[in-house]
Amino acid sequence: MQPDSYPANLGFRMPAEWEPHSATWLTWPHNSETWPGQDLAEIEKVYIHMIQALAPGETIHLLVNGDVDSQTINELLKKRSIDIQNIKLYVIPTNDAWIRDYGPNFLIRSPSSDKREVSANLWKFDSWGKKYEWDLDDRAGATIMDALGGTAFEPGIVLEGGAVEVNGRGLCLTTEQCLLNPNRNGGLDRETMESYLKRYLGVSHILWCQGHIEGDDTDGHIDNLVRFVNPDTVLLSWEEDPADPNHAWLKENLKILESFRDTDGNALNVVKLPMPGRIDSDEGRLPASYANFYIGNRAVLLPTYRHPNDAVAESLLHKYYPDREIVGIPCETLVLGLGAIHCITQQQPKI
Repeated sequence: MQPDSYPANLGFRMPAEWEPHSATWLTWPHNSETWPGQDLAEIEKVYIHMIQALAPGETIHLLVNGDVDSQTINELLKKRSIDIQNIKLYVIPTNDAWIRDYGPNFLIRSPSSDKREVSANLWKFDSWGKKYEWDLDDRAGATIMDALGGTAFEPGIVLEGGAVEVNGRGLCLTTEQCLLNPNRNGGLDRETMESYLKRYLGVSHILWCQGHIEGDDTDGHIDNLVRFVNPDTVLLSWEEDPADPNHAWLKENLKILESFRDTDGNALNVVKLPMPGRIDSDEGRLPASYANFYIGNRAVLLPTYRHPNDAVAESLLHKYYPDREIVGIPCETLVLGLGAIHCITQQQPKI
């Protein structure tokens, strides 16, 4: 691609999640291997709860596999008094539900004060370093953009949506353990990866965080670790217990975030977001984190785990989003798939 054709050079940027959406994209759960030994009906209940909270504020675009009965989904929605006129179903085959990581990475630009345009990056997807089947997921983003009739950019490298976090003002957060991992792109060096992020996300500075939380099979997605809630404030997943394996990485990230200064010398406001305690499955610890929340137009969806810190996390989010409803979504079953709310959502900016 010629330099003048990069999204950033054309005026595009990845917006912050709290900026206005036209829609939220979801993939209806269908792969029983994702939640071994679980009834998919329990996962569907989580989706219904999420859709019920989001639909009053934005359109819901829902991917379904060809063998899924759309009428059954509509009946489930109607039982919860959800207006299905605001739900659009697309028959697009996928391997799994984690649309955050394989869906379009939407971009916006404003060529004039009264006009906005939307495009997207179609990064390659290889199931977090070829861990699971991914061929259908890798094609889903392009199929979505075809359905929307929009243009898209193809950077040509692997990058998952949950691996980057932006404030919409030029700053991107990510982790070395994920983006520089040899299991993606053969292990690109930091300078090369930064060039990709700047050219395709429209950011000017990348802040590299560290590590992962125990049980995370993504090699350290930032959306379990650190999240922006406004342009200069981040919520940092925090584990107080020094004996907990998560403590060391999260403490290191505190140092990194507190030492950051932008080009004007401004610091980030770093707020600790407590962890929801240890949650285990038969195969070990699960990557439960309150940082995996999702910011909709009218509601913020918060993963909850029947832990006293549920209320602490809810209070923190209410502080930063007083005009949005903070909706707790029980995720004890959902996280058995090694992901939560942010992992199964993808925002489409409003034009």
